[in-house]
Amino acid sequence: MTDWLGGTRRSRKFGSRPADPSGHPPAHPAARTVRLAALPIAYAGRHAAGLGKLLHGAPAETVYAEIRERTARHIFEVLGNLRGCAAKLGQILALYPGGLPYEIAGPYREALANLQFAAPPMLPGAVHAAMTQYLGPDWRDAFLEFDDRRPMAASIGQVHRAIWRDGTPVAVKIQYPGVAEAIESDLRQVRHLAFVAGVMLPSMDLDGLVGELCEGIRIELDYRREAENQRIAAEKYTDDPEFAIPRVVEQRAGVLVTEWLDGELLTTALLHGMPSETRDRVGASIFRFCMLSPARTGLIYCDPHPGNFVILPDGRLGVIDFGACTPQPPGFDDMIAPALEAALNGSADEFDALLRDYGFIPPGQDVDIAEFTRVLDPFVRMALEPTAEFSTEWLRARIGEGLSPRLDNVHRHLAMPPALWSYSRTLLSMVAVLAQLGATIPAGDIAIERLPEFEAIRARARARTAAGNGVSLRRV
Repeated sequence: MTDWLGGTRRSRKFGSRPADPSGHPPAHPAARTVRLAALPIAYAGRHAAGLGKLLHGAPAETVYAEIRERTARHIFEVLGNLRGCAAKLGQILALYPGGLPYEIAGPYREALANLQFAAPPMLPGAVHAAMTQYLGPDWRDAFLEFDDRRPMAASIGQVHRAIWRDGTPVAVKIQYPGVAEAIESDLRQVRHLAFVAGVMLPSMDLDGLVGELCEGIRIELDYRREAENQRIAAEKYTDDPEFAIPRVVEQRAGVLVTEWLDGELLTTALLHGMPSETRDRVGASIFRFCMLSPARTGLIYCDPHPGNFVILPDGRLGVIDFGACTPQPPGFDDMIAPALEAALNGSADEFDALLRDYGFIPPGQDVDIAEFTRVLDPFVRMALEPTAEFSTEWLRARIGEGLSPRLDNVHRHLAMPPALWSYSRTLLSMVAVLAQLGATIPAGDIAIERLPEFEAIRARARARTAAGNGVSLRRV
């Protein structure tokens, strides 16, 4: 009998071989510490060797390029084989290949892309052991078919294709055994993780970012919570003409079973190439979902990376993985309109006052508003123009501006209110995905769908622009 996977239907008896230890990700603190600690040690060794080459007359540009490339190769290899915070950090780096120096990201574009959705999977024996641990020895009775050899891997779990007992094609997400211990190990290794990212982005202090990231992943460990998030989202988007969110079929312990979405992962589509009209359509949908779904579901979708979007044959965008969602903070909608009014039409003093009112500038601190608004200017222009054009070149320029030493005062004194961390994570990741797509989207018009008041705010800003006052925020 031929099964839906295109092969001969397999027996539901999967064998009894024990889990192969090599099929599990390294979770023991000592093993993970060795791998992460090896990164700065190896970098120091490469740097010392490079100094020797310089003393023997090798060109500095060639020597340092070799150091960066070999370091990048080592980083991607280590991150791709770890789970938890380390792999999640790899996913973040993978979102920004266009913003990283070409000599680092260029040769490893495919490796970076793989970090977004693929890492060495558990072997079948380890999968069977995990399913037994989570669901009991009779777990096979829940499925008519279960493909244990072609999983899709992510940072804290992997997904298997299967057929549920009622004939429904499903995705079975299995949490890696030991991943909680791996995350606790990562929390103790923040210094090493910050070094890893620091090689790529040397001007940034990433200790706080990595700490927040690990706390977010702790939330993602709760599959019961993820299932509830997805049930809410699937209900709110039932029969939606633009989006498809798979229904939750079952959730127990470290296993989450949802409907299977037939389509192409955006990660794969990006590697294979996409027509410009498809890039624009998908980009607009991603922007719309990230901007509008909080008002519709009450949840902030915090993990918009290409491995979580599926392009369906009917043109809809599938959205998967709701583990990182957080509730929308109270009063956020009340803040948006005043913030946009101050940013687009207010004076520098008014913008400064708004930032202080909402906790972005702590009491007693002074922020260089002129430099901060200079960095925001490109986003202001996007809000006012009929369309916003994203590209890797645009992203590279924005990252360069954000890392400029001229922003030292801003980096030291501007604070992100804790309640808005989830939004900042969503926005940063979303912008990186749009840049990868090279999408051109009607960002301002979509913003009006979320906030009708923005139409009048934008009209006033456009009138000011037409009067010759420009679109810059640098006003007094």
